[in-house]
Amino acid sequence: MSSRKGRNEAARVVREQLARERRRKRTLWTSVAAVAVLVIAGLIGWSIYSSQRSDGYTAPTGANDAGTGVVAGSGPVTVDIYEDFICPACQQFEQASGATIDQLISEGKVRVVYHPVAYLDRFSTTKYSTRSSAASGCAAEGGKYREYAKALFEKQPPEGGAGLSDDQLVDIAAGVGLDRDGFASCLREGTFKAWTEHVTEEASKAGISGTPTILVNGQQVADRSPEGLRAAVEAAGK
Repeated sequence: MSSRKGRNEAARVVREQLARERRRKRTLWTSVAAVAVLVIAGLIGWSIYSSQRSDGYTAPTGANDAGTGVVAGSGPVTVDIYEDFICPACQQFEQASGATIDQLISEGKVRVVYHPVAYLDRFSTTKYSTRSSAASGCAAEGGKYREYAKALFEKQPPEGGAGLSDDQLVDIAAGVGLDRDGFASCLREGTFKAWTEHVTEEASKAGISGTPTILVNGQQVADRSPEGLRAAVEAAGK
């Protein structure tokens, strides 16, 4: 009798051990499955985020193939101009050398790519760098990027304030011959805000750390005077 009881006790102990092992395995596999679901969800989320960041923007008419700037001219020498519309030094560059750039374009010597970056949002209370860059995209869509950019520099607001209002940006557009209603709709709908982010991110990736930055055939130009620019273009064209 005691022998049978001992065997029953041993069997009970074995059954309990097997049950505990099954519960442990179920818990383990449940945890593994939960982790796998989280990993898959994370990968899907990252894929969606990446696709939106790389492809979720609309480049304006006249943009280059990479969507990083607006092109003017078709000459053999490429000039890249990185500018921020609240940057005082960019305004000074435009005042000093903008006419020379325009002349080089008209002479058929250069292909200029204007990159309206938004590096200086912190210097306004309304993210004016981003708003003005997006507005320049609306102007490019209407075929008047250069005219609009010049007007923005002429009316450049001081750093540290609110910057120009959207209504003022619309008024400037109308002043350079753009359709007021169409431009206002483009600006207020944020049509080119994502493009501005793209332009700015790609400039940063390319090592552009400040504005204005001028490159002639990929080489940064230290002398941004009219004479320096023309000399750099002529040297690159040889």
